[in-house]
Amino acid sequence: MSKQTYSVCFCCRRRFKLALAEAPPEIKTLFYSYSENDLMSPFLLQRFLVHVQKQEKATIEDAQAIIDSLKHFHRKGLNLESFFKYLFSDTNLPILPSLGVHHDMTLPLSHYFIYTGHNSYLTGNQLSSDCSDVPIINALKRGVRVIELDIWPNASKDNVDVLHGKTLTTPVELIRCLRAIKEHAFDASEYPVVITLEDHLTPDLQAKVAEMVAQTFGDMLFSPSTEIPKEFPSPESLKKRIIISTKPPKEYLEGKEIKEKGDDSQHGKASADEEAWGKEFPSMKHGTIDFQDNKMDEEDLNDEEDSDESDKSHPNEAPEYRSLIAIHAGKPKGGITEWLKVDPDKVRRLSISEQQLEKAAITLGKEIVRFTQRNILRVYPKSTRITSSNYNPLIGWMHGAQMVAFNMQGYGRPLWLMHGMFKANGGCGYVKKPDYLVKTGPNDEVFDPKAKLPVKTTLKVTVYMGEGWYYDFKHTHFDQYSPPDFYTRVGIAGVPDDNVMKKTKTIEDNWLPTWNEVFEFPLKVPELALLRIEVHEYDISEKDDFGGQTVLPVWELRSGIRAVPLYSHKGEKYNSVKLLMRFEFY
Repeated sequence: MSKQTYSVCFCCRRRFKLALAEAPPEIKTLFYSYSENDLMSPFLLQRFLVHVQKQEKATIEDAQAIIDSLKHFHRKGLNLESFFKYLFSDTNLPILPSLGVHHDMTLPLSHYFIYTGHNSYLTGNQLSSDCSDVPIINALKRGVRVIELDIWPNASKDNVDVLHGKTLTTPVELIRCLRAIKEHAFDASEYPVVITLEDHLTPDLQAKVAEMVAQTFGDMLFSPSTEIPKEFPSPESLKKRIIISTKPPKEYLEGKEIKEKGDDSQHGKASADEEAWGKEFPSMKHGTIDFQDNKMDEEDLNDEEDSDESDKSHPNEAPEYRSLIAIHAGKPKGGITEWLKVDPDKVRRLSISEQQLEKAAITLGKEIVRFTQRNILRVYPKSTRITSSNYNPLIGWMHGAQMVAFNMQGYGRPLWLMHGMFKANGGCGYVKKPDYLVKTGPNDEVFDPKAKLPVKTTLKVTVYMGEGWYYDFKHTHFDQYSPPDFYTRVGIAGVPDDNVMKKTKTIEDNWLPTWNEVFEFPLKVPELALLRIEVHEYDISEKDDFGGQTVLPVWELRSGIRAVPLYSHKGEKYNSVKLLMRFEFY
């Protein structure tokens, strides 16, 4: 063994001996309950997997594979140190990676929540950042399945650029974005990618876009057999396909450019704290929603899809462009009550702002649910979110909205929820909606989001301990002269009655904090519940420091004692930082 390899192994052993010294009493008790002569044999480990970890199908061979994976330890079984190492290992995660795609993928697209981006080409803020294909590639690699492109004439009016219109964002050529999508569309998932186009083009440029799209994607492009289908196809039938969604062409309206305004307050500038973390979500209980800004925003008044969707052709439109559209978008004339009417003969996509959804949810909740059973609802951020912040996605999901569109280049709590939701179903970007959101009752009734529901299950969470900060952070990152003072926040994001956050005590001056605290969460709608976990470092004189976060879909949590990896506020996984937690349902 080389000197370098030996030093790495020695470091790892020393690390786990240090962690073992802090091991919670319950962990030690469990080990001795399932061991003989301080050794957990394959047979006893298999019993532990079945009884404690609730892995009913675990075999002796599975137990032996775990023992074999822990190199440098006793091959005949686990001692306390190697048992502890197994509990903290990547083979003991709260969501089983090998589960893969396991939802029924043969249903219409309207039956799924879809990982959706907003202004997918922006590198930063909504007003003055660069447009690029890089954020599109990053989103696709993460598993995002809906990419939004705003398409405008270039400066010479002879080609097409992608940019956020009426702002100072610098453009990127459309063809560059299309080529990036073609190259990376299926890096993370083989299920279809939808390109939503916000179109500001003349008919001749629409024809040019049609040629670009057809040449770039070729056979990958999905072309429907009928212009407006009665039902959407399934994700399974659309594997490795690209789908175009936009409103049917209308007469060209050229937008006017505006100068950047110097008054940040006019755009609702976020505080430094909100930039890093995102605000805690407003209350949705008792049918009310806390509004910070009740004004109708610019996109509400000048919606990208505010025209009447009509089958009538415009005299100068490009027919080849219209034939690209597989998912038609648009609004009927009238208010939101008219927009939500269901046409039995065709399906479509409707886009509304987060504010429009919040207001409609107060009185039209059941109508939204009925609409989303067959049609697709896209929700987009209000235009005052110039810092690329986001909103609470649960408002859309609890009403069946498939495309809750997020700024993927923003950070903070709402985006953590989005990432957490789409860890489900193998991370393929499509999560089947709960049955109650897609089925009707015997009298054609639909789910009422305001209905008072009984508790369906209770999630019991034990927060044992954490480790890894000593290896992933500078030793002066949290405090200049002393070890950090960590506490954990744990709670649920879901329907209003399930929303709650709790916190552990603060463990002072310890890189290996041990909390040993238990929390119980009664859940009325576990099918939409996301487990929120955050670690903070208490600071008496300044804002508490960030120590990691993750969000996990409750319906895919593995019972038992699990190693929970934490992520940075940008959503990047730390190398070593993990929590040891236990999940139990009853």
